[in-house]
Amino acid sequence: MRIFVAGATGAIGRPLVSALITAGHSVVGLTRTAAKAETIRRMGAEPVVADGLDAAAIRAAVIAAKPDVIIHEMTDLTGAIDLRHFNRVFASSNRLRTTGTDNLLAAAREAGVRRFIAQSYCGWPYARSGVAIKTEADELDPDPPEEMRPTLEAIRYLERAVTGSSLPEGIVLRYGTFYGPDTGTLGHAMIEQIRHRRVPLIGDGGGWWSFVHVDDAAAATVRAVERGMPGNIYNIVDDDPAEVSEWLPALAQMLDAKPPFHLPSWIARLVAGEHMVSMMTQVRAGSNIKAKRDLDWEPVHPSWREGFLVITHEALAHRSAA
Repeated sequence: MRIFVAGATGAIGRPLVSALITAGHSVVGLTRTAAKAETIRRMGAEPVVADGLDAAAIRAAVIAAKPDVIIHEMTDLTGAIDLRHFNRVFASSNRLRTTGTDNLLAAAREAGVRRFIAQSYCGWPYARSGVAIKTEADELDPDPPEEMRPTLEAIRYLERAVTGSSLPEGIVLRYGTFYGPDTGTLGHAMIEQIRHRRVPLIGDGGGWWSFVHVDDAAAATVRAVERGMPGNIYNIVDDDPAEVSEWLPALAQMLDAKPPFHLPSWIARLVAGEHMVSMMTQVRAGSNIKAKRDLDWEPVHPSWREGFLVITHEALAHRSAA
């Protein structure tokens, strides 16, 4: 099939383009900046330069590409490691989730695209009550912290627009927190923060997180192209959701760092905001049972434990060599 990947040079875009080509698909990769076009070409895809928020440019790009499938992976996560200013960090990505989604869907309909797959998020958007591990049928948070509300509204908008589309048929993938090459998680900045004990364990650390290696996320997306059911949402996460009180100290240990400082919730609320307390103490993870069954997908990295260990060993080795 001919597949149009919007956001082809992002954290998931790069491994996705490679995985699609390996699977035998022809890929057109969209990027916002001309400087990244050569990167797409080197991956074996056809580059197209356009801004996802420019409806006319997106229409022209999609019609010219004549794809069978569009995969919407457009985000703008510059500075996303600073989650204290959550609303500001995700403002641009939220425009891509709303206006960008509308632009791509309109172009897809005009171009006769058959299938439309879009990126969403699995984790903190779920309701912070009930079971720790949520399925796709569970409700999203009806009353999120104020700093998170615009982002959750954008996520809801994208999911409604995509799953409600029949022409093209829409599928939503709720990815867990990415880790791996070119991601903020376990990037140099985060590793240094962990090593210097700048990421505290807030409250009881009872928030549940789901992770996924970007290569596994890419593989699941290829399977969604081939096997996903129209109108469905899939959690794309590993097999091992964990509380912050488990994964954060484990990560520090992998980095040969001291355990994280403990910060009471009431102090964290004053210093970092209610949303950070929520992420560390209240959020819920996601189950991948549906994705594994419907997409015939198994993560190569079934647990963040072994995935983190590989990356931290490489980081320590690189630091020693330097």
